[in-house]
Amino acid sequence: MAANLKELVQRYKADPESVYNTWFIDNEARMKAFRSIRRGVTEVIEAIKAGTFGNDFKGSPLEFVLTCITEQKQVFEGAAHPFYWKPKLRIPDIYENEENKAAFGRFLESCLSCSTADRIIREILTLDDCRIKGLGPAVANILYFLHPTHMPPFNTAMLNGFNTLFADKKPLGSWTAYLEMREAIIHANEELQPALSKDLGAISGLLFDVGVGKIALAGNFQTALEFDRAKLEKALKKRHDDVRKAQEEENSHLEMQFTLTRMGRDLGYDVWVAANDRTRSLAGISLQSLTLPELPLLEMASETLKTVSLIDVIWINRLSRQIECAFEIEKSTSIYSGMLRLLDLASSLGDRKYDFFLVAPDNREKEILAQLQRPAFRNLGSVAFRYLLFSDVSCNCEAMGRFGDDWRVLLKVARGE
Repeated sequence: MAANLKELVQRYKADPESVYNTWFIDNEARMKAFRSIRRGVTEVIEAIKAGTFGNDFKGSPLEFVLTCITEQKQVFEGAAHPFYWKPKLRIPDIYENEENKAAFGRFLESCLSCSTADRIIREILTLDDCRIKGLGPAVANILYFLHPTHMPPFNTAMLNGFNTLFADKKPLGSWTAYLEMREAIIHANEELQPALSKDLGAISGLLFDVGVGKIALAGNFQTALEFDRAKLEKALKKRHDDVRKAQEEENSHLEMQFTLTRMGRDLGYDVWVAANDRTRSLAGISLQSLTLPELPLLEMASETLKTVSLIDVIWINRLSRQIECAFEIEKSTSIYSGMLRLLDLASSLGDRKYDFFLVAPDNREKEILAQLQRPAFRNLGSVAFRYLLFSDVSCNCEAMGRFGDDWRVLLKVARGE
């Protein structure tokens, strides 16, 4: 099977609309999600311990975690559905049953601190032994974002792809079946020489594309599924529309980065843009040509510094070399994760209070207001969060850059605080 698998992988990697190219490779939203989900899982654990988790999915900290996952629309669009509270079936039974809720919290806490796959598998088996109704391997999607090199994600399409590729009949809701799938996935990945990636999201994306019929099997593969042509064409059209929408969102994000970069320069600041965006260009001009080659020296842990380096735009005083202002542009990704990056930056800069800005489309204003009400972002001594809507920035950027004295000109159009 190895030769056929390699040929399948080559087609997967060559397709510009495959999961590999639209979600796995060089996807800022995917990379941002890891830290947000880890932080969200911590909140779930703390809420369960404190007795504030609630008795419904809606409004619980678990809803935030699954929102971050389902924002990865190419692969995880329906990932939240298994966690919705279904009152008639009383599943998943982690909302009303306090013992089950506590067991779920212990499971997440143990997995969060695990460093080996064997330990995670033991925790899965312990959770499975609890026989919590409705709580099956959909949880693996959370585990993937905690341990991407140990645990593959899991959904119906991936299961269908696995059964097609391996001529198997694994059932949907079984942890035992998931663990058997995991072993086969890891073995197949290692057989590729070199593997698609140590991150199991890459080969899981291949299973997804096979499972929805995006990639048809050929050669000696025996196809276990027959795809309805109309259904397949509908799936391919949706993938094409998703890719186009993602490109439009990416372009809008880049345009706003350029706008804020130019405004900062007009106001007399040096500008830093996110390290993974520096080489991007608009109308033949690269962000790299307008911005600093590196951040000023900041005393912070290397992991925190890496997070801060991904902040979309930072304005820096040319004389003092101090950070004056920072912006996170949230076109479609999690508002919460952007706020965390700004908070990390503020907490590393000393006692002074900083004014940082979320920049978002007008239709996301309600989401911003909801996040600003979270307990984690109230009464922060180190940072004042305000937000700017795309329309306000676009309509006023030229005037603010020309007539403003410093970053405070933004307060004329900013909202919040």
